Amino acid sequence: MTTEQVEEKVRETLRAVALDRVRAPGDLAETVVRRRSRRRFSQAAGTVVAVAAITVGAVLGFGGGTAERDRPVRPAVSPEGWKPWQSDIRGAGERGCLVEGSALYCSGSKYDVAKFDANTGERLWTVKVNREGDGPDHAFAARDGVVYAYRNHTADKEPNGDYIGGTDLMAVDADNGKVLWTAEMPQDDRTDQAAMLIDGAVLANTPSLRTMSALDPRTGEEKWRHTWDKGIVCQRTVLSGVPYLLCNQDTEEPDDTDILRLDPATGSAEKVVTMPGRQQLVGTSGDRMVLIAAKNAGDKDLRLTTLSGSGKQTSHSYRIEGERANSDIVGDLLISVSWQGKASAYSLTTGKTLWTVPVGVKMPDKETMTGLTAPVMSTGQWVVYFAGPTGDLSGLDLRTGEQVWRGHADTAEQKPGTAFGDQPQLLLYEDVLVARNGSRIVSLLPRIEN
Repeated sequence: MTTEQVEEKVRETLRAVALDRVRAPGDLAETVVRRRSRRRFSQAAGTVVAVAAITVGAVLGFGGGTAERDRPVRPAVSPEGWKPWQSDIRGAGERGCLVEGSALYCSGSKYDVAKFDANTGERLWTVKVNREGDGPDHAFAARDGVVYAYRNHTADKEPNGDYIGGTDLMAVDADNGKVLWTAEMPQDDRTDQAAMLIDGAVLANTPSLRTMSALDPRTGEEKWRHTWDKGIVCQRTVLSGVPYLLCNQDTEEPDDTDILRLDPATGSAEKVVTMPGRQQLVGTSGDRMVLIAAKNAGDKDLRLTTLSGSGKQTSHSYRIEGERANSDIVGDLLISVSWQGKASAYSLTTGKTLWTVPVGVKMPDKETMTGLTAPVMSTGQWVVYFAGPTGDLSGLDLRTGEQVWRGHADTAEQKPGTAFGDQPQLLLYEDVLVARNGSRIVSLLPRIEN
C-alpha cells in the first residue's frame, strides 16, 4: 500500500467515524475498532501520513556563528560503570522503552513496566500486565521517583473471548515497582496526547473525552479540570511545564485554531492567540511548539510555524517532496527520511534545508507501514543517529549531514508483512545508544574518531 493510499484510507476513516464528535488526526486512536488494532493502526498511520513521531531535543541554534558550525565532533564517552550489554527477556520490551537517568523502563506483553539498569542491563523489578499487553504504548515519563505508564483497566473478556477494553493511567514507585495509584481513562488512547507531565501534576485525558485533568503525582487525586464544548476538538502539548490546548471547530472545512494556555496550578484558561487555518501540532522544539497547516487537503505546500508560549510566531514554507518514511523534530531541525533512503534537515529557525544525504541504513519494507525508527540526537557530539530494521546504525553530523559513524546492533529483524508490528526503537543514554527491536535490547557506545 502506497503512502497516498494509506493517507486516503485514514481520511475516509476520520470522515466516516465520529466518537463524541471527535474527528481529528490526534484522536485517531479513539476511532479505530478494538484496542489491539486501534493502537497499532494509530502508530502506523501516524508514522507515514503525518509529520509525526515526535523527538524533543535542545535548540541547536544553527543560525549562530561559525565557531559552533566548525566545532569538531567529539568521541563518545561512556557513563561511569557502563559496559556493553544486551537483553532478550521475552515479554519485557516489545512495547517500547523510556530512558530516565541511569534507568531504562520498558513494557511488553508480560509486563506493563520492567525496570532495567541502563549501565548493566540487569532487570530490577517488574509490574505484570492485567491480562495482556500489546501495542506501542509504554512508560511515557518518570519524575521525582515516580514512573507513569498505562495498564488495562480490567482483565474481563466479552462473551466472544475478546478483551473488553479499558485503560488506566498508572503511577509506579521507581525504587520498588509498587503501583501507587491508577486513574481510569475514558478510552484506549495511549498516545502522547493522552497524558503528560506539567508543573506539579500529571495532565491526563480523564474522566471524559473532552476533559483534561491535573492529577497529583503521588496520590492521583484531581487538582483541577478543564473541559471544552461539544463540537470542539483540542490537541495538547506542554512548554516548560505549562500546558497548552490547540482547539478547532469540528467541521469538514478548515477553520481558525485557538491556542489556550492553562495555568498549571489552577487550570484557568487564557487565550494566547488565534491562528488562521487548522493547525496540526507536530511537536515541540525547546520552548516552542511546532505547527503545520495546509490551505487545502492534500496540499504538498505547507506552512510550518513555531510558536512560543507568549504567542511569538515564526513561519516558513515547507514543501513535501516525494514519499516520506519519517519526519521528526530533532532540536531546531525537522529531519525527514524518504523511502529512497535520503535524509534531509530543515531548520525551524531559518526555513532552509541545510542538507540532503543518504541516511546510511537499510530502509524498511514500505508494506510494514512502520517507517523508520525515530532518530536520536547527541547534543554533546552534535550527531544524529538512525537505526534500520536489520540493525544498521548510522551517525550524521547535524551541521553538515556527513556520516561520521556507522555500526550494527544485533537486534531481531522485523518480519516482512507485519503492517501492525511492534515498532523498533533507538534511545540515547548520555552518549550510549540503546537499540530495541521486539524484546531484544542492545546497548553500545558509538566509537566516533576525530
